[in-house]
Amino acid sequence: MTGQPRRPARLVACPGCGKPAPFAPENPWRPFCSERCRSLDLGAWASESYRIPLRESDPEAPSAESGEGSPDGSSTPEP
Repeated sequence: MTGQPRRPARLVACPGCGKPAPFAPENPWRPFCSERCRSLDLGAWASESYRIPLRESDPEAPSAESGEGSPDGSSTPEP
């Protein structure tokens, strides 16, 4: 302990519901406001509800499937 006064916890918006939640070690669910919001977010990840949008790729660009662009030019990965 340094003897310095402790600053109040910064409030952040809960990613689940948007309510203010303290972002401090005393909040066991941070950055969420509650165990419920944390569990709902975990469930969304587990059910693959969160997705990264797929961008249309350049047809001229090398692809991972073709093996083009690999350092040794091989088309299959080494074990």
